[in-house]
Amino acid sequence: MSGDCENYGTPNGTSCACPPGFGGTTCSQPACGGNIFQGSGRSLASGSPANLTSCSCEDGWTGTGCNVCQTAKACQAGFSSVAGTAGSLTGADTGQNNTLVCNANARVYAAGEMSCQVQNPTLQTLFPGASTLTILRNLNSSFTPLPNTTAFGSSGSAHAQLFYDGVEQFYCTADSCQQDLGSGDGSADWNCQNLRCTCRPGTTFCGAVASSNLTGIFNTLSGTLGISCDPPASDNTATCAFKQNTIQQVFGSSGLSLNGCTFGECVAQNVIDTLSGNSTTSTTANDPHSSLSGGVIAGLAVVGGLIGIALLFLLLGCISQRHARKQGAAGLQPSGGVAVAWMDVSYFVTTPTSGFPLRRRRKGSTDNQNVILDNVSGRVVPGEMMAILGPSGAGKTTLIDILAQKHKSGQILGSVTFPSNGVSAHPRIGFVPQQDVLPPMLTVHEALLFAARLRLPEAVPDSEKGARVDDVMDHLGISHLRDVRIGDGEKRGISGGEMRRVSIGLELVARPDVLILDEPTSGLDSVSASKVAKVLHSLAHDPDNSTAVIASIHQPSSQLYHSFDQILLLSHGRALYSGPGGFAPAEHFSARGIAYKEGYNVADYLLDVASDAPVGLFHLSNGIHSGASAPSSDEVEKGIGGASRASPAPNQGMAEKPRPSRWRSWFPRTRYAATFLTQLEVLSSREWKILRRDKTLFLAHVAVASVLGVFCGGLYFKTDITIAGFQSRVGCLFFLGALIAFSCLSALYNVVEIRPLFLRERSASYYSPTAWLLSRFVFDVLPLRIIPTIIVSTITYWMAGLAHDAAHFFKFLFILVLYTLAMTLFNFLLACVFRNGGIAILVSALTALYQMTYAGFFVHLNDIPPVLRWLQWLCPLKYTLEALSVNEVGSGLMIEDSLEGVPVNVSAALIMQTLFGFGANNYYRDVLVLFAFIVGFGVGVIFVVWLKVRERR
Repeated sequence: MSGDCENYGTPNGTSCACPPGFGGTTCSQPACGGNIFQGSGRSLASGSPANLTSCSCEDGWTGTGCNVCQTAKACQAGFSSVAGTAGSLTGADTGQNNTLVCNANARVYAAGEMSCQVQNPTLQTLFPGASTLTILRNLNSSFTPLPNTTAFGSSGSAHAQLFYDGVEQFYCTADSCQQDLGSGDGSADWNCQNLRCTCRPGTTFCGAVASSNLTGIFNTLSGTLGISCDPPASDNTATCAFKQNTIQQVFGSSGLSLNGCTFGECVAQNVIDTLSGNSTTSTTANDPHSSLSGGVIAGLAVVGGLIGIALLFLLLGCISQRHARKQGAAGLQPSGGVAVAWMDVSYFVTTPTSGFPLRRRRKGSTDNQNVILDNVSGRVVPGEMMAILGPSGAGKTTLIDILAQKHKSGQILGSVTFPSNGVSAHPRIGFVPQQDVLPPMLTVHEALLFAARLRLPEAVPDSEKGARVDDVMDHLGISHLRDVRIGDGEKRGISGGEMRRVSIGLELVARPDVLILDEPTSGLDSVSASKVAKVLHSLAHDPDNSTAVIASIHQPSSQLYHSFDQILLLSHGRALYSGPGGFAPAEHFSARGIAYKEGYNVADYLLDVASDAPVGLFHLSNGIHSGASAPSSDEVEKGIGGASRASPAPNQGMAEKPRPSRWRSWFPRTRYAATFLTQLEVLSSREWKILRRDKTLFLAHVAVASVLGVFCGGLYFKTDITIAGFQSRVGCLFFLGALIAFSCLSALYNVVEIRPLFLRERSASYYSPTAWLLSRFVFDVLPLRIIPTIIVSTITYWMAGLAHDAAHFFKFLFILVLYTLAMTLFNFLLACVFRNGGIAILVSALTALYQMTYAGFFVHLNDIPPVLRWLQWLCPLKYTLEALSVNEVGSGLMIEDSLEGVPVNVSAALIMQTLFGFGANNYYRDVLVLFAFIVGFGVGVIFVVWLKVRERR
């Protein structure tokens, strides 16, 4: 029987207990006339379906179904007719005023009826007849005169029926209702849960007209029901609204607007006196602003977690920094002298071709192994300066890289050791590359001080580091350039020779035990080369702290050549001579039949010998090294003064050592003189100076953002609320997302431009890649990404006339900032993955086009073939555009338009779902997805920088 009861009646034997105003065996027939107290005894409307058009109400009663009282007399008369006298009212206390009155206000004390006219443009367009809505609001049935007649269901419930031209179309019920009296001005809001609705089959709304069948909408209504009413006007009618999420999407953000609402509740005066002025429920229980939504709580939890992690790392950094500064300044003390000795060093690479024909194949090697060095040995002690000579392709730079412990792509055999009289197990090796890679916007003093702060021990006070920089500048003869910017090819600064001395100074500030230079005089005139040679000579022969100096020289002058104490001559990867400098090499080769012309530059003579060396010289040099400095095995083992040999150079893959694991080779352990926090402070200081001095890029971004903001705002100026206007609104949002995607290309270029400097400084162990990434990200994102994004977004937002309230504006900015962070990190990732900047820019541009395709603006996402549709989930712009659109329609945006003369008033959320396929409740989901993209790209950047972006020679 329960399945046959309509209007959510309850089974009662062979019939149904019906809500007030309905009767019949299945509660399907509305009452026609009478009053609410008559219950099942009322006359019912006839017809199938039953129609109330011809029914009329008794005096004192009104509304569809005649359930709304108008006067206290009508209540008393109606009650007396079924219950005798008014003195037996339910809930009346003896001695109190239990006179029955009619409460015609929006507030409910016990169980109140209301009847309203439905006024909605969309509904009226589809169904131009008269629609009315009746609602029984049951707050506390124990206070109503006849609980089983004038109330229905449990306390805190609501029952509603909608009539069209006198015929019931659908009915609803909800429970867990709470009444909010607001500010006490006579208004009343009801909020109920567990809404259920049923569309009556065959009625006008529910199938009689196939083209406008609303059955699928009403039968799926669920969730929260809101009934809000304004205070009654002077004619005792009020304006109300019937709200539910789906109804608001279909019929507008205001739901079903109700006009001419009349209220009527027969209740004892003592009930009103007792409850008057006191809401039966909390006035804030259903206030949407009184509690945080799950999405807001999740967002706050994520932000709080990130802030907590950042503060934790900051605390650990401060502790580590403070501990390091208490260790003592032993780092500036002389090491006691460190030599360099190498024995039978060979190097070969695998190539797809047969290699260079002049280079000798190593015995036992395969055809595709190109030998660059073959059994080269030598030694340099503190106080000596060695020159490595040879024609182009002789292997000078390769040997220099191996001695400097640089990462090589080929295989190395042999041993490189650093014998020492001191106790240092980790010699400080200074390396000056052939090309000067310097920060152009810094002055000479700032560049050297930057190196000193990062390469000298943390415990050394900053004043001592500054003094060390001044001492190095005096030693190099560049004190007069203290405040001169270094410059580059575009903005001229110091000269080439001065740049070379600055590069040497960057190594000297760290007090290296060994200084290795790759062609320090290449590209310099004779005067500049002479100055560099004097600096190196004085460094090597410093009586207080002599240093072993090794330099490869391409074609030295006679004066430059004679400044070297030791000479190593290479030819096709073999050592033809290793021994004292001066005229000793000439005498050595003259004794072997290669005449030396008196007065001829010895360096040129040696290059001539090495360029076209007789085959006999290679045989003589096989295992035999001429000169006093060629080390024996015992000398390499013992080192200087009988000290034990230092450990072989790490990461060199020596033959006698086990090959390091792949993980260790990917992430080699590096010792940094400064703590992570100090690295971040010094790097941030440099980034700030560069940004402050070179404002071109920042001003260009701001100017472009301002111009494009005005352009975009003018293009979409005061967009209307028609269907075409809504499409323009989404187009405006799409334009902003595409603009950010392409403007972030400059982040890629910035990384590509600064990459050589990072490689040099990382190879010299200035700082960790993570510190560099963090400083680079902060000083790129804030001035060049977030500020321009805020500018262009703010101008466009208010000119285009988007949602005019602060909450939606800041949610709009929040999404665009998240997308900016994601795209900046994505371009960082491309710049790190691809060494070729052109390829990285091409991939970034193509990715931006892909995002525009899958954003949902140009093509409906559900229309994409399934084999390609899954790509939408990898598109950050799709989530950005969806979140921006949801935020816009969430402001209550209504579409007011006309189609072929028919007025349309519909929620923008429905149009958004129809045109673009965006979910109306996906804002916080999209926020979390964008956060996931940011984290994913960030982790990817860190991993790739540690793995790939490092010096490989």
